[in-house]
Amino acid sequence: MTDVIFADDAPRDRPGAPVADLLPHYVSDAQFDPYAVERMTPAQERFYLASEWRMMWWKLRRHRVAVLSGAVLLAMYVSILFCEFLAPYDLDTRNTDFIYAPPQRIRIFDNGRIAAPFVYGYDYRLDMNTLKRVYTPNPNKRDPLRFFCRGNQYRFWGLFAADLHLVCPAHGGQLFLAGTDRLGRDLLSRMIYGARLSLTVGLLGVAVSFTLGILIGGIAGYYGGWTDILTQRGIEVIQSFPHLPLWMALSAILPVTWSPVLVYIGITLILGMIEWTHLARAVRSKLLSLREEDFCTAAVLMGAKPARIIRRHLLPSFMSHLIASATLMIPGMILGETALSFLGLGLRPPMTSWGVLLNEAQNINVVALYPWLMLPVACVIVTVLAFNFFGDGLRDAADPYH
Repeated sequence: MTDVIFADDAPRDRPGAPVADLLPHYVSDAQFDPYAVERMTPAQERFYLASEWRMMWWKLRRHRVAVLSGAVLLAMYVSILFCEFLAPYDLDTRNTDFIYAPPQRIRIFDNGRIAAPFVYGYDYRLDMNTLKRVYTPNPNKRDPLRFFCRGNQYRFWGLFAADLHLVCPAHGGQLFLAGTDRLGRDLLSRMIYGARLSLTVGLLGVAVSFTLGILIGGIAGYYGGWTDILTQRGIEVIQSFPHLPLWMALSAILPVTWSPVLVYIGITLILGMIEWTHLARAVRSKLLSLREEDFCTAAVLMGAKPARIIRRHLLPSFMSHLIASATLMIPGMILGETALSFLGLGLRPPMTSWGVLLNEAQNINVVALYPWLMLPVACVIVTVLAFNFFGDGLRDAADPYH
Protein backbone atom coordinates (compact mmCIF):
# COMPACT_ATOMS: atom_id res chain seq x y z
CA MET A 1 0.00 0.00 0.00
CA THR A 2 1.22 3.52 -0.82
CA ASP A 3 0.32 6.61 1.16
CA VAL A 4 -0.92 9.29 -1.20
CA ILE A 5 -1.39 12.74 0.29
CA PHE A 6 -3.69 15.21 -1.37
CA ALA A 7 -2.71 18.82 -0.84
CA ASP A 8 -6.27 19.95 -1.38
CA ASP A 9 -7.13 18.35 1.94
CA ALA A 10 -4.96 20.82 3.87
CA PRO A 11 -6.86 22.99 6.32
CA ARG A 12 -7.88 26.24 4.68
CA ASP A 13 -7.46 28.25 7.86
CA ARG A 14 -3.80 27.13 8.22
CA PRO A 15 -2.06 27.62 4.87
CA GLY A 16 1.28 26.63 6.29
CA ALA A 17 0.20 23.45 8.11
CA PRO A 18 2.78 20.65 8.14
CA VAL A 19 2.28 17.59 6.00
CA ALA A 20 1.90 15.36 9.08
CA ASP A 21 -1.32 17.17 9.96
CA LEU A 22 -2.92 16.28 6.65
CA LEU A 23 -5.49 13.41 6.48
CA PRO A 24 -3.80 10.41 4.77
CA HIS A 25 -5.57 8.44 2.03
CA TYR A 26 -4.67 4.81 1.53
CA VAL A 27 -5.03 3.56 -2.04
CA SER A 28 -3.64 0.56 -3.80
CA ASP A 29 -1.21 1.01 -6.65
CA ALA A 30 -2.09 -2.44 -8.06
CA GLN A 31 -3.79 -2.62 -11.44
CA PHE A 32 -7.59 -2.63 -11.18
CA ASP A 33 -9.21 -5.95 -12.02
CA PRO A 34 -12.98 -5.57 -12.67
CA TYR A 35 -13.51 -9.35 -12.40
CA ALA A 36 -11.80 -9.77 -9.05
CA VAL A 37 -13.99 -11.07 -6.22
CA GLU A 38 -13.40 -10.09 -2.63
CA ARG A 39 -12.40 -13.07 -0.54
CA MET A 40 -15.31 -14.28 1.57
CA THR A 41 -15.65 -16.85 4.28
CA PRO A 42 -17.45 -20.11 3.34
CA ALA A 43 -20.52 -18.99 5.33
CA GLN A 44 -20.63 -15.63 3.54
CA GLU A 45 -20.13 -17.23 0.17
CA ARG A 46 -22.91 -19.73 0.88
CA PHE A 47 -25.27 -16.90 1.79
CA TYR A 48 -24.44 -14.41 -0.98
CA LEU A 49 -24.43 -17.03 -3.73
CA ALA A 50 -27.62 -18.79 -2.61
CA SER A 51 -30.62 -18.83 -4.91
CA GLU A 52 -33.89 -17.14 -4.02
CA TRP A 53 -35.63 -20.45 -3.33
CA ARG A 54 -32.82 -21.59 -1.00
CA MET A 55 -33.05 -18.36 0.98
CA MET A 56 -36.81 -18.82 1.23
CA TRP A 57 -36.24 -22.31 2.64
CA TRP A 58 -33.76 -20.99 5.22
CA LYS A 59 -36.25 -18.39 6.44
CA LEU A 60 -39.12 -20.86 6.41
CA ARG A 61 -37.22 -23.31 8.63
CA ARG A 62 -37.09 -20.68 11.38
CA HIS A 63 -40.90 -20.60 11.43
CA ARG A 64 -41.48 -23.79 13.42
CA VAL A 65 -45.27 -23.64 13.37
CA ALA A 66 -45.22 -23.26 9.57
CA VAL A 67 -42.82 -26.20 9.21
CA LEU A 68 -45.03 -28.37 11.42
CA SER A 69 -48.13 -27.32 9.46
CA GLY A 70 -46.35 -28.08 6.19
CA ALA A 71 -45.44 -31.55 7.47
CA VAL A 72 -49.08 -32.18 8.42
CA LEU A 73 -50.29 -31.07 4.97
CA LEU A 74 -47.63 -33.15 3.24
CA ALA A 75 -48.69 -36.23 5.21
CA MET A 76 -52.34 -35.62 4.38
CA TYR A 77 -51.70 -35.19 0.66
CA VAL A 78 -49.42 -38.23 0.52
CA SER A 79 -52.12 -40.26 2.28
CA ILE A 80 -54.64 -39.61 -0.49
CA LEU A 81 -52.37 -41.54 -2.86
CA PHE A 82 -52.68 -44.68 -0.73
CA CYS A 83 -56.03 -44.27 0.99
CA GLU A 84 -57.15 -47.78 0.00
CA PHE A 85 -54.08 -49.20 1.75
CA LEU A 86 -54.40 -46.98 4.84
CA ALA A 87 -58.12 -47.60 5.44
CA PRO A 88 -58.92 -50.66 7.62
CA TYR A 89 -62.02 -51.42 5.53
CA ASP A 90 -63.15 -50.84 1.99
CA LEU A 91 -65.21 -47.73 1.31
CA ASP A 92 -68.59 -49.50 1.19
CA THR A 93 -67.95 -52.44 3.53
CA ARG A 94 -70.98 -52.84 5.79
CA ASN A 95 -71.03 -54.38 9.26
CA THR A 96 -74.76 -54.86 9.71
CA ASP A 97 -74.37 -56.17 13.27
CA PHE A 98 -72.66 -52.96 14.37
CA ILE A 99 -74.84 -50.07 13.22
CA TYR A 100 -73.99 -46.81 15.02
CA ALA A 101 -71.24 -48.53 17.00
CA PRO A 102 -69.17 -46.08 19.08
CA PRO A 103 -65.40 -45.69 18.60
CA GLN A 104 -63.15 -48.33 20.09
CA ARG A 105 -60.05 -47.44 22.11
CA ILE A 106 -56.69 -48.97 21.30
CA ARG A 107 -55.11 -50.55 24.36
CA ILE A 108 -51.50 -51.59 24.96
CA PHE A 109 -51.74 -52.71 28.61
CA ASP A 110 -53.21 -56.07 29.56
CA ASN A 111 -53.41 -56.87 33.29
CA GLY A 112 -50.69 -54.34 34.04
CA ARG A 113 -48.31 -55.61 31.37
CA ILE A 114 -47.45 -54.12 27.98
CA ALA A 115 -49.00 -56.12 25.17
CA ALA A 116 -49.46 -55.82 21.43
CA PRO A 117 -52.10 -53.22 20.47
CA PHE A 118 -55.63 -54.58 20.79
CA VAL A 119 -59.24 -53.50 21.26
CA TYR A 120 -62.10 -54.91 23.27
CA GLY A 121 -64.93 -56.45 21.28
CA TYR A 122 -68.48 -55.21 21.76
CA ASP A 123 -71.48 -56.88 23.33
CA TYR A 124 -74.67 -55.63 21.74
CA ARG A 125 -78.18 -55.23 23.09
CA LEU A 126 -81.22 -53.20 22.08
CA ASP A 127 -82.74 -50.88 24.67
CA MET A 128 -86.47 -51.51 24.30
CA ASN A 129 -87.39 -48.23 26.04
CA THR A 130 -85.43 -45.91 23.71
CA LEU A 131 -84.87 -48.38 20.83
CA LYS A 132 -81.21 -47.39 20.97
CA ARG A 133 -78.43 -49.85 20.25
CA VAL A 134 -76.21 -50.20 23.30
CA TYR A 135 -72.66 -51.48 22.85
CA THR A 136 -70.61 -52.55 25.86
CA PRO A 137 -66.86 -53.36 25.67
CA ASN A 138 -66.19 -56.93 26.75
CA PRO A 139 -62.74 -57.43 28.34
CA ASN A 140 -62.96 -61.11 27.53
CA LYS A 141 -63.04 -60.33 23.80
CA ARG A 142 -59.52 -59.19 22.98
CA ASP A 143 -59.15 -58.42 19.29
CA PRO A 144 -55.45 -57.83 18.50
CA LEU A 145 -54.65 -55.48 15.62
CA ARG A 146 -52.97 -56.92 12.56
CA PHE A 147 -50.50 -54.83 10.57
CA PHE A 148 -49.63 -55.11 6.86
CA CYS A 149 -52.36 -57.70 6.59
CA ARG A 150 -54.83 -59.11 4.11
CA GLY A 151 -58.35 -57.75 4.48
CA ASN A 152 -61.24 -56.44 2.38
CA GLN A 153 -60.59 -56.44 -1.33
CA TYR A 154 -60.52 -53.12 -3.16
CA ARG A 155 -59.51 -51.69 -6.50
CA PHE A 156 -56.46 -49.47 -6.08
CA TRP A 157 -57.33 -46.17 -7.82
CA GLY A 158 -59.97 -48.20 -9.65
CA LEU A 159 -57.27 -49.91 -11.73
CA PHE A 160 -56.41 -53.28 -10.22
CA ALA A 161 -57.61 -55.48 -7.38
CA ALA A 162 -55.72 -55.71 -4.10
CA ASP A 163 -56.37 -56.59 -0.46
CA LEU A 164 -53.30 -55.35 1.46
CA HIS A 165 -54.03 -52.95 4.36
CA LEU A 166 -51.87 -51.12 6.86
CA VAL A 167 -54.00 -52.29 9.79
CA CYS A 168 -56.82 -54.83 9.96
CA PRO A 169 -59.16 -56.15 12.64
CA ALA A 170 -58.57 -59.55 14.17
CA HIS A 171 -60.02 -62.55 12.39
CA GLY A 172 -63.68 -62.56 13.35
CA GLY A 173 -63.25 -59.30 15.33
CA GLN A 174 -64.04 -55.64 14.81
CA LEU A 175 -62.00 -52.47 14.54
CA PHE A 176 -63.97 -49.21 14.60
CA LEU A 177 -61.55 -46.51 15.78
CA ALA A 178 -63.98 -43.73 14.77
CA GLY A 179 -67.26 -45.65 15.10
CA THR A 180 -69.74 -46.61 12.39
CA ASP A 181 -72.60 -44.88 10.60
CA ARG A 182 -76.24 -45.79 10.03
CA LEU A 183 -75.28 -48.56 7.60
CA GLY A 184 -72.53 -50.03 9.74
CA ARG A 185 -69.70 -48.60 7.62
CA ASP A 186 -66.43 -47.74 9.35
CA LEU A 187 -66.25 -43.96 9.70
CA LEU A 188 -62.44 -43.82 9.85
CA SER A 189 -62.12 -45.61 6.52
CA ARG A 190 -64.65 -43.28 4.93
CA MET A 191 -62.83 -40.21 6.31
CA ILE A 192 -59.58 -41.45 4.77
CA TYR A 193 -61.30 -42.01 1.44
CA GLY A 194 -63.09 -38.65 1.69
CA ALA A 195 -59.78 -36.80 2.03
CA ARG A 196 -59.01 -37.64 -1.60
CA LEU A 197 -61.87 -35.51 -2.92
CA SER A 198 -61.94 -32.82 -0.22
CA LEU A 199 -58.22 -32.04 -0.52
CA THR A 200 -57.92 -32.21 -4.30
CA VAL A 201 -60.97 -30.03 -4.92
CA GLY A 202 -59.06 -27.19 -3.24
CA LEU A 203 -55.99 -27.63 -5.45
CA LEU A 204 -57.96 -27.84 -8.70
CA GLY A 205 -60.20 -24.96 -7.68
CA VAL A 206 -57.21 -22.75 -6.89
CA ALA A 207 -55.63 -23.68 -10.23
CA VAL A 208 -58.76 -22.44 -12.03
CA SER A 209 -59.05 -19.36 -9.80
CA PHE A 210 -55.37 -18.44 -10.16
CA THR A 211 -55.50 -18.79 -13.93
CA LEU A 212 -58.51 -16.47 -14.19
CA GLY A 213 -57.33 -14.02 -11.52
CA ILE A 214 -53.79 -13.56 -12.87
CA LEU A 215 -54.93 -13.43 -16.50
CA ILE A 216 -57.80 -10.97 -16.07
CA GLY A 217 -56.14 -8.92 -13.35
CA GLY A 218 -52.87 -8.79 -15.28
CA ILE A 219 -54.55 -7.52 -18.43
CA ALA A 220 -56.52 -4.88 -16.51
CA GLY A 221 -53.51 -3.68 -14.53
CA TYR A 222 -51.04 -3.61 -17.41
CA TYR A 223 -53.18 -1.95 -20.07
CA GLY A 224 -55.44 0.21 -17.87
CA GLY A 225 -57.92 2.54 -19.54
CA TRP A 226 -61.22 1.13 -20.75
CA THR A 227 -59.93 -2.41 -20.27
CA ASP A 228 -59.41 -1.72 -16.58
CA ILE A 229 -62.77 0.05 -16.20
CA LEU A 230 -64.78 -2.75 -17.83
CA THR A 231 -62.93 -5.43 -15.86
CA GLN A 232 -63.51 -3.69 -12.54
CA ARG A 233 -67.22 -3.20 -13.22
CA GLY A 234 -67.55 -6.90 -14.09
CA ILE A 235 -65.74 -7.91 -10.90
CA GLU A 236 -68.03 -5.67 -8.85
CA VAL A 237 -71.11 -7.31 -10.37
CA ILE A 238 -69.80 -10.79 -9.49
CA GLN A 239 -68.84 -9.77 -5.97
CA SER A 240 -72.25 -8.23 -5.35
CA PHE A 241 -73.87 -11.69 -5.28
CA PRO A 242 -73.86 -13.52 -1.93
CA HIS A 243 -71.52 -16.48 -2.30
CA LEU A 244 -73.55 -19.19 -0.61
CA PRO A 245 -76.80 -18.58 -2.57
CA LEU A 246 -74.75 -18.26 -5.75
CA TRP A 247 -73.01 -21.57 -5.03
CA MET A 248 -76.38 -23.18 -4.38
CA ALA A 249 -77.87 -21.80 -7.60
CA LEU A 250 -74.96 -22.90 -9.77
CA SER A 251 -74.80 -26.32 -8.11
CA ALA A 252 -78.53 -26.83 -8.67
CA ILE A 253 -77.94 -26.30 -12.40
CA LEU A 254 -75.78 -29.43 -12.61
CA PRO A 255 -77.87 -32.22 -14.14
CA VAL A 256 -78.69 -35.09 -11.80
CA THR A 257 -77.88 -37.52 -14.60
CA TRP A 258 -74.21 -36.54 -14.63
CA SER A 259 -71.67 -39.09 -13.54
CA PRO A 260 -69.83 -38.53 -10.23
CA VAL A 261 -66.70 -37.49 -12.13
CA LEU A 262 -68.56 -34.78 -14.06
CA VAL A 263 -70.20 -33.53 -10.86
CA TYR A 264 -66.77 -33.31 -9.23
CA ILE A 265 -65.37 -31.33 -12.16
CA GLY A 266 -68.44 -29.08 -12.18
CA ILE A 267 -68.14 -28.29 -8.45
CA THR A 268 -64.44 -27.53 -8.92
CA LEU A 269 -65.15 -25.12 -11.78
CA ILE A 270 -67.93 -23.41 -9.82
CA LEU A 271 -65.66 -22.83 -6.82
CA GLY A 272 -62.83 -21.61 -9.04
CA MET A 273 -64.95 -19.22 -11.09
CA ILE A 274 -66.31 -17.48 -7.98
CA GLU A 275 -63.13 -17.04 -5.94
CA TRP A 276 -60.95 -15.44 -8.63
CA THR A 277 -62.25 -11.88 -8.22
CA HIS A 278 -60.26 -10.98 -5.08
CA LEU A 279 -57.02 -12.21 -6.61
CA ALA A 280 -57.71 -10.33 -9.86
CA ARG A 281 -58.12 -7.07 -7.97
CA ALA A 282 -54.92 -7.63 -6.03
CA VAL A 283 -52.96 -8.42 -9.20
CA ARG A 284 -54.45 -5.40 -10.97
CA SER A 285 -53.49 -2.97 -8.19
CA LYS A 286 -49.93 -4.31 -8.01
CA LEU A 287 -49.41 -4.12 -11.76
CA LEU A 288 -50.74 -0.57 -11.94
CA SER A 289 -47.94 0.56 -9.63
CA LEU A 290 -45.18 -1.71 -10.94
CA ARG A 291 -45.68 -0.98 -14.63
CA GLU A 292 -44.28 2.55 -14.09
CA GLU A 293 -41.02 1.27 -12.58
CA ASP A 294 -37.74 1.64 -14.44
CA PHE A 295 -37.19 -2.08 -14.95
CA CYS A 296 -40.58 -2.41 -16.64
CA THR A 297 -39.88 0.60 -18.88
CA ALA A 298 -36.51 -0.90 -19.81
CA ALA A 299 -38.17 -4.18 -20.76
CA VAL A 300 -40.67 -2.33 -22.97
CA LEU A 301 -37.88 -0.37 -24.71
CA MET A 302 -36.00 -3.61 -25.36
CA GLY A 303 -39.04 -4.95 -27.24
CA ALA A 304 -40.39 -7.43 -24.69
CA LYS A 305 -43.98 -8.46 -25.25
CA PRO A 306 -46.62 -7.68 -22.58
CA ALA A 307 -47.06 -11.37 -21.72
CA ARG A 308 -43.33 -11.74 -21.04
CA ILE A 309 -43.17 -8.52 -19.01
CA ILE A 310 -46.07 -9.63 -16.82
CA ARG A 311 -44.76 -13.18 -16.41
CA ARG A 312 -41.02 -12.54 -15.97
CA HIS A 313 -40.83 -9.09 -14.41
CA LEU A 314 -44.08 -8.04 -12.73
CA LEU A 315 -45.55 -11.19 -11.17
CA PRO A 316 -42.30 -12.24 -9.38
CA SER A 317 -42.23 -8.79 -7.75
CA PHE A 318 -45.15 -9.70 -5.49
CA MET A 319 -44.76 -13.47 -5.34
CA SER A 320 -45.12 -13.41 -1.54
CA HIS A 321 -48.64 -11.99 -1.90
CA LEU A 322 -49.58 -14.65 -4.47
CA ILE A 323 -48.30 -17.42 -2.20
CA ALA A 324 -50.30 -16.08 0.74
CA SER A 325 -53.41 -15.80 -1.45
CA ALA A 326 -53.05 -19.39 -2.64
CA THR A 327 -52.69 -20.82 0.84
CA LEU A 328 -55.75 -18.89 1.99
CA MET A 329 -57.87 -19.79 -1.03
CA ILE A 330 -57.32 -23.55 -0.77
CA PRO A 331 -59.04 -23.87 2.65
CA GLY A 332 -61.76 -21.57 1.33
CA MET A 333 -62.36 -24.01 -1.52
CA ILE A 334 -62.42 -26.95 0.92
CA LEU A 335 -64.93 -25.16 3.13
CA GLY A 336 -67.03 -24.30 0.09
CA GLU A 337 -67.19 -27.91 -1.07
CA THR A 338 -67.94 -29.06 2.48
CA ALA A 339 -70.79 -26.55 2.80
CA LEU A 340 -72.32 -27.50 -0.56
CA SER A 341 -72.06 -31.23 0.14
CA PHE A 342 -73.44 -30.73 3.64
CA LEU A 343 -76.49 -29.03 2.10
CA GLY A 344 -76.86 -31.81 -0.46
CA LEU A 345 -75.97 -29.53 -3.42
CA GLY A 346 -72.36 -30.53 -3.92
CA LEU A 347 -70.86 -33.98 -4.20
CA ARG A 348 -73.37 -36.74 -3.69
CA PRO A 349 -73.15 -40.46 -2.89
CA PRO A 350 -71.64 -42.76 -4.06
CA MET A 351 -68.86 -40.14 -4.00
CA THR A 352 -67.38 -39.61 -0.54
CA SER A 353 -65.97 -36.38 0.85
CA TRP A 354 -65.90 -34.81 4.29
CA GLY A 355 -68.94 -32.75 3.35
CA VAL A 356 -70.85 -35.86 2.23
CA LEU A 357 -70.03 -37.52 5.56
CA LEU A 358 -71.26 -34.49 7.48
CA ASN A 359 -74.48 -34.56 5.48
CA GLU A 360 -75.52 -37.54 7.61
CA ALA A 361 -75.10 -35.45 10.78
CA GLN A 362 -77.73 -32.81 9.94
CA ASN A 363 -80.28 -34.22 12.39
CA ILE A 364 -79.62 -32.87 15.88
CA ASN A 365 -81.05 -36.04 17.41
CA VAL A 366 -78.50 -38.12 15.53
CA VAL A 367 -75.68 -35.85 16.68
CA ALA A 368 -76.87 -36.00 20.29
CA LEU A 369 -77.02 -39.80 20.26
CA TYR A 370 -74.05 -40.52 18.00
CA PRO A 371 -71.61 -37.57 18.33
CA TRP A 372 -68.78 -39.40 16.54
CA LEU A 373 -70.54 -38.67 13.26
CA MET A 374 -69.16 -35.12 13.62
CA LEU A 375 -65.54 -36.34 13.51
CA PRO A 376 -65.07 -35.24 9.85
CA VAL A 377 -65.30 -31.66 11.17
CA ALA A 378 -61.97 -32.25 12.94
CA CYS A 379 -60.34 -33.07 9.59
CA VAL A 380 -61.65 -29.82 8.09
CA ILE A 381 -60.48 -27.76 11.08
CA VAL A 382 -56.98 -29.28 11.10
CA THR A 383 -56.62 -28.75 7.34
CA VAL A 384 -57.77 -25.13 7.42
CA LEU A 385 -55.51 -24.25 10.37
CA ALA A 386 -52.52 -26.00 8.78
CA PHE A 387 -52.99 -24.07 5.54
CA ASN A 388 -53.29 -20.76 7.40
CA PHE A 389 -50.15 -21.32 9.49
CA PHE A 390 -48.18 -22.67 6.54
CA GLY A 391 -49.26 -19.75 4.36
CA ASP A 392 -48.22 -17.27 7.03
CA GLY A 393 -44.74 -18.81 7.13
CA LEU A 394 -44.45 -18.89 3.35
CA ARG A 395 -45.50 -15.26 3.08
CA ASP A 396 -42.79 -14.18 5.54
CA ALA A 397 -40.18 -16.35 3.82
CA ALA A 398 -40.99 -14.99 0.37
CA ASP A 399 -41.06 -11.36 1.50
CA PRO A 400 -37.67 -9.85 0.59
CA TYR A 401 -38.10 -7.10 3.19
CA HIS A 402 -38.89 -9.42 6.10
